[in-house]
Amino acid sequence: MTTRTDFAVIAREHDHRRKPAMAAYALALGAWIATIGVPTDPFQMFFWLWLATIAWRPSAPWRHHLTFARDWSPVFAALVLYLYSRGLSDELISMPVHWTTPIRIDEWIGGGELPTARLQDFLCSDPCSGTGSPRWYDAVFTTIYFTHFVAALTLAVVLWLRSREAWVPWMRRYLVINFSALAVYIVYPMAPPWLASEEGYIGANLPRLTGRGWDDLGLGGFHVVLAQVGNPVAAMPSLHGGIAMLIALYGVARLRRAWRWLLLLYPLLMGLTLVYYSEHYVIDIFAGWLLAGVVMIGCGWWERAHPPRPPAVNP
Repeated sequence: MTTRTDFAVIAREHDHRRKPAMAAYALALGAWIATIGVPTDPFQMFFWLWLATIAWRPSAPWRHHLTFARDWSPVFAALVLYLYSRGLSDELISMPVHWTTPIRIDEWIGGGELPTARLQDFLCSDPCSGTGSPRWYDAVFTTIYFTHFVAALTLAVVLWLRSREAWVPWMRRYLVINFSALAVYIVYPMAPPWLASEEGYIGANLPRLTGRGWDDLGLGGFHVVLAQVGNPVAAMPSLHGGIAMLIALYGVARLRRAWRWLLLLYPLLMGLTLVYYSEHYVIDIFAGWLLAGVVMIGCGWWERAHPPRPPAVNP
């Protein structure tokens, strides 16, 4: 079995094959995205993340590469369960979809007008039809939105490559926040602003602008695939907002440099993106941030109460 010491030795080795291996990986992933689409289901993600670790350490023995399958298989099994359950969350116990409560709360937050309507009037056009030419900042917002699908697992891969001891606490938090949100989706299905506007619950037209910023880059079709992931009424709390905050809080807790506080800009920008694009109400994002804080505190308490056992020493 590969030990932590083995990982450290492998990491220190000069690997002259890393650059060509990573370049080949990038080309292969780019070709996959161009011909098949963005990897969004857990099976594709498992394959491409595993391939990334192999490309990063192409000279490592296969016994090292096989530890990825050993460590990550339970994680991806849990993610498969989560994704399929999330898609059916509003049907599992047939709870009514909530439409008006978040509208009233956000109108109160916005001083009588929905923050989404204010942002779309200011950043898109007045009125915003969703069909106009995107602005330069739309590409920035759309990229921020897309990071939700890759940031947490990319961080997990980086931590796993460093050491399993650094990887386990992050994966614990990541899975807990996903399944905690799933529990809320089951008992409290809620429609996002764009859907409430389409169904007439909101007088103003609030188009779903997700992907708008990538049209000029020739990537406008990717958001169509991403929009089909999940359940449109699994909106409270916002996992886009919650996971962005979880990443920021985890970085602030682990790092010691002063710049670590800049990580909090990530959830703020993600929240602005979600409200502007009509993906979430402000209250959804606040709930996601609160959930991230609770997960950080709860997992920290559990880890202090159940410290890892020291490795056994052979006599």
